[in-house]
Amino acid sequence: MDRIGPAMRYGGNETEETMVQPTIHVTHEDYGSSGRYAVAMPGIEGEAELTWHAGGPGIIVADHTYAPDAMRGSGAAAAMVRRVGADGAAPRGLVGAGCS
Repeated sequence: MDRIGPAMRYGGNETEETMVQPTIHVTHEDYGSSGRYAVAMPGIEGEAELTWHAGGPGIIVADHTYAPDAMRGSGAAAAMVRRVGADGAAPRGLVGAGCS
């Protein structure tokens, strides 16, 4: 089981939630009816992302994913999927995929 510890950082009008894994930090930007999860890794240019939009009350639709070539196989995408699943599951939510 992964060791996952939540942390929150507040700045200005934005709230950034960060889930920390041994070497992977997943950030979440929530814009209300849409948002994105992202992973940046030291020494690797760019970031992996998973974007989402609300599909109705309690429904999160993941609509886009991307990871730079250098991050593929690193676990970054899996960490973002675990995070969106954990966020969507509580309370009594539903997560769906809207991308291929």
